[in-house]
Amino acid sequence: MNIKVIAFDADDTLWVNEPFFQETEKKFYQLMEAYLPAHSVAKELFKVEIANLGIYGYGIKAYILSMIEAALQISEKTVSVEAIEKILDFGKEMLDKPIELIGGVEDTLKALHGKYKLVVATKGDLKDQHKKLHESGLGHYFHHIEVMSDKQQTDYTKMLQRLEIQASEFMMIGNSLKSDVLPVLQMGGHACHIPFHTTWAHEQIDHTIEHDNFREMVSITEVIALLDR
Repeated sequence: MNIKVIAFDADDTLWVNEPFFQETEKKFYQLMEAYLPAHSVAKELFKVEIANLGIYGYGIKAYILSMIEAALQISEKTVSVEAIEKILDFGKEMLDKPIELIGGVEDTLKALHGKYKLVVATKGDLKDQHKKLHESGLGHYFHHIEVMSDKQQTDYTKMLQRLEIQASEFMMIGNSLKSDVLPVLQMGGHACHIPFHTTWAHEQIDHTIEHDNFREMVSITEVIALLDR
């Protein structure tokens, strides 16, 4: 491999993220229990989130806006002002969560830093992702942070053009097969999948991947051995 740039997904690859969403969603189920059972609330919220992706994009703020919209729909616009205030508080609590690094992340970055150009390639809210990177203490390892509106092949192509490299010189590391792996393989790049114990339903796929440039790993530290071959 002639890798020059290694990109890391942020949420649930560098630090913990999805469990906070699931924790908040359970609070939302309780808030809406007078209207629908939890499984029905989950279904309605997910429907609203997916419909809003093209408008709000990804991240906590988008999630909270969708939660408010779902509350209005579920309650047929009878939900109380107090409940809306609670949903807004849920969002503020999520934004204030301390950063919890995933095991092996800093050791891996230390080993690769200086040998490759390292970047963060993530979806989400621009301000929130920059804040997380700053608070993580990992910022000095990275050439820059790329907060993408989506992670389709065209989005990766634009990023590689800015980095002035070919797809064959690029490796993406992340926990989502749908966003971090498939688009990169399709364009001729390399991708490593490091599963996290919980993944948002929108990021899941229902088929296996077989590709010469694809690696499935248990821990992010396995990247070091792969690149040292």
